[in-house]
Amino acid sequence: MSPDATITHLVGASALVLVAAHAAGWLARRLRQPYIVGQLSAGIALGPSLLGTVAPNAYASLFPEEIAPALTGFAQFALVVFLFAVGYELDLKILGDRARASLTVALASFAVPMAVGCGGALLFGERLHELGMPRDLSPAMVVFAGVALSITAVPVLTAIVRENELSRSVPGVVAVAAAGVLDAVCWVVLAAALIHGGGGEGALDWPWRVALAVGFVTVMALAARPVLRRLLWRTRMEPSLRLALLIGFALGSAWVTHSLGLHVIFGALLAGVVVPRGEDGTLEADLLRPLHDVSSLLLPFFFVVSGQSVALNSMNGTGWAVLLAVTVLAVTTKVGSGTLAARLSGLDRHDARTVGVLLSARGLTELIALEAGRQAGLLSAPFYTVLVFMALATTLFTQPLLLLTRRLAERSRPAHPVHGSPAAPRPQDGTSTAPAADVN
Repeated sequence: MSPDATITHLVGASALVLVAAHAAGWLARRLRQPYIVGQLSAGIALGPSLLGTVAPNAYASLFPEEIAPALTGFAQFALVVFLFAVGYELDLKILGDRARASLTVALASFAVPMAVGCGGALLFGERLHELGMPRDLSPAMVVFAGVALSITAVPVLTAIVRENELSRSVPGVVAVAAAGVLDAVCWVVLAAALIHGGGGEGALDWPWRVALAVGFVTVMALAARPVLRRLLWRTRMEPSLRLALLIGFALGSAWVTHSLGLHVIFGALLAGVVVPRGEDGTLEADLLRPLHDVSSLLLPFFFVVSGQSVALNSMNGTGWAVLLAVTVLAVTTKVGSGTLAARLSGLDRHDARTVGVLLSARGLTELIALEAGRQAGLLSAPFYTVLVFMALATTLFTQPLLLLTRRLAERSRPAHPVHGSPAAPRPQDGTSTAPAADVN
């Protein structure tokens, strides 16, 4: 294919990707589902499993192999910008007065799914072997199975909390704060699994990669923020130029972590974490808004690249059975551990159930981790497909489960007292008779 023809195909494919993904996201939102659900569905539909099966000639024309590197490049750039913004927004000060409850919920909703995921991979290794995984799973593969069940998608969770007007409620604050801590732990464990699993193409052994990674993180944590503040803030640089330089900084950090055998996601997150904030910890709207605009525009390319690796034709009876089992475990371990931990931390039973349900949403964060695991060789194509559909299913179930939890809370409240009669007393079992109080 000539360079001009390649560019023509790339432009046409990009137009289709952007329009289809954002139209599907808009439709999902109209159906009271997260935007990502529609975008991921569009990405899978444009992949070889659906479009490639229904209209193979159209698929080959729209997505020839020659444009695959360019699409992957767009996807990686979108990931870097998105995760750079996630790292910039990460602020554990949100824990506030609910620090103990949030930390307890975060640790429980990490430890229980992690143990169940690792144990399930070891106990049902034969079933995973039927999905293309090695008969003897490596430690990195076992740990990755646990991480896949442990992740909660902070961006999707935040959107669900906002759309359900829970942003200032006790369960909303606890769930968002716990998810932030939980995902930070998951990223660290995932990084260790990728390093030990030989996720990079370099010749260095994993102990050297660990040492270099620790050194890079140390330099970034100690030196990057004051240097950036002096170079980009105290010089009163115009916001657009500062944004461009910071994105370049994030791309450079992502390149370093990828060279160390990790994934670009870790460098992007780390770059966002070390970027200076305001003196009172506030985030700059002039920086955050364009980051969100750029990432939301280009993320459909990531969904399409992810959809290219979904192999529906490899899903046999074993695959569907594993999908059902994994989805049930993913929902029950998250909802159960989150609810119990929140209850033990002093929340009433309705607020505790809401926290557990919210933590079950995986969404984009799960897809990013799965793509990193697939590129590192920790997942076979059929098992990757199973986990992608698990991420989609758990995200889809979050809103209906949240509505069910709300209805259960409403049914358990006592009827309104007759006009002029005394107000009904508060139940002695700790349940709330009113909506959750706002958190200051």
